[in-house]
Amino acid sequence: MPDFKQSAFFSAIAKWPHWRNLGIYTLLLAIAFVMVFPLLWLLSTSFKGPTENLLATPPQLLPQQPTLANYRQVWQTNPFGQYFLNSTIVAVLTVAANLLLCSLAAYPLARLVFVGRDTTLALIVATIMIPFQVVMIPLYILAVNLGLRNTYLGLVLPYLASAFGIFLMRQAFQGVPKELEEAARMDGCSDLGIWWNVMLPATRPALVTLGIFVFIGTWGEFLWPLILLDRPERYTLPLGVARLAGSFSLDWRLIAAGSILSVLPAIAVFILLQRYIVPTETGSGVKG
Repeated sequence: MPDFKQSAFFSAIAKWPHWRNLGIYTLLLAIAFVMVFPLLWLLSTSFKGPTENLLATPPQLLPQQPTLANYRQVWQTNPFGQYFLNSTIVAVLTVAANLLLCSLAAYPLARLVFVGRDTTLALIVATIMIPFQVVMIPLYILAVNLGLRNTYLGLVLPYLASAFGIFLMRQAFQGVPKELEEAARMDGCSDLGIWWNVMLPATRPALVTLGIFVFIGTWGEFLWPLILLDRPERYTLPLGVARLAGSFSLDWRLIAAGSILSVLPAIAVFILLQRYIVPTETGSGVKG
């Protein structure tokens, strides 16, 4: 019986690098399909007509009678335009606050030397382990006492800065060559000037990454708006979709259409900004 393992043909195939790449790509495609399948099923359901069986066996991913009537009905029967506006305002304010405050807090932790710096950093990072439910009631009492109930500022209050953002920006600032900072000091820049003119331009990928994370997290936040808001005109998109589920609890097509409308902006932001998440040569301005 011939030994196939020792044959020249199979040895050549085993050494061919494309077979290895093909296996890796096949595995990655399978994992990606498993991850994306719920979104594809939601998208398919949102386009299905009223006569299609959503629970058919076997499941049918492609709509037999695709229609946009579900989207039109959702948009006409609910103030989704106002929900979009509310979510956009809250997300933009939260991203701007995080980029400013996290980078300001991270700069001294990365570049300045002072007593208790490492302890301060450790305490900040330790707050990541505190669940939001622990501080939820104190934050609500604070927001009510400040008159921030049913306001945009009240929705932004718990997310003005984050331990993750401070730690991320600190690590990015530590990667900036000290020669750039020393050159700026020789030109008469203050610490604030160095932060603005040197650190922020050199760490743009980290800023974009932080902005994407904060935007997606804020856009999908449900618990805090549910607690703070009781006026429907101030509802954000997650609350609007929940209200939609209560109004059309028997029609999953409309609920799927509203859910797709709510996730589209987050997907669009990621697609538009992902090209900026690339390593930058922060040391390109340093000549030996």
